[in-house]
Amino acid sequence: MSTPHNSLIDALQDADMLEVDGLYAWQFSLDKELLAQVSAGSADAGSQQKPLLKAEGLDGRTRRHWQFSLAAVMAAGFDPERDGWNLTEGDERHLIKCFAAVSGDNDEDEGQAPDDDDA
Repeated sequence: MSTPHNSLIDALQDADMLEVDGLYAWQFSLDKELLAQVSAGSADAGSQQKPLLKAEGLDGRTRRHWQFSLAAVMAAGFDPERDGWNLTEGDERHLIKCFAAVSGDNDEDEGQAPDDDDA
């Protein structure tokens, strides 16, 4: 399996949900201001250690919080066998999987008769 993204940052910008170390992160955010500074080349020397990604999830009844620096996210590598991104923050290694939401489309009007092909 492969990813259409060249970096974890690209994958995160397209993601609607994350899995961190096998736990679903029901809420996550990227520091868009920090990303804009990096893109514009105006990030200062300390930017690499600033938190770029913050995520929250539940491990049973325990709320889990993760925080990953710009440097850790930029250094993450894709693992095709595990279909996720290996990321190291300090002494800890993590596997992050990015998911896009699946949505249905109900454009058919209630009063509209189905096409002959639908019957």
